[in-house]
Amino acid sequence: VPLQAYGGGLVQAGGSLRLSCGASERTFSTMGWFRQAPGKQREFVAALNWSGGSTYYADSVKGRFTISRDNAKNTVYLEMNNLKPEDTAIYYCAASSRTYGVRNYHSTREWYDYWGQGTQVTVSS
Repeated sequence: VPLQAYGGGLVQAGGSLRLSCGASERTFSTMGWFRQAPGKQREFVAALNWSGGSTYYADSVKGRFTISRDNAKNTVYLEMNNLKPEDTAIYYCAASSRTYGVRNYHSTREWYDYWGQGTQVTVSS
């Protein structure tokens, strides 16, 4: 399931960006976004369970970021509003083929089978 992520860029604090990640085929149950800042570990940002539509967010982005999907395009989006300098990172999309455990493991990197290339998001102060 090759994943293609795009939409990153440079934005001022308080601004918005929308990331997109498309899959070549729908053999996954959940798609998610992670991010990695320089010198830090990759961390969970948001996830969406495709069948039920459940969404999950890291506390740091709740109320600012929204994950959504386009069924016809096998694409997941991450709408990021009120961006802060601490949101600066490389953002990665991921997909999991597992049909169990989304509630418990959606924020766990190892639960995901497929990863896209990263897209840089830089928020200036």
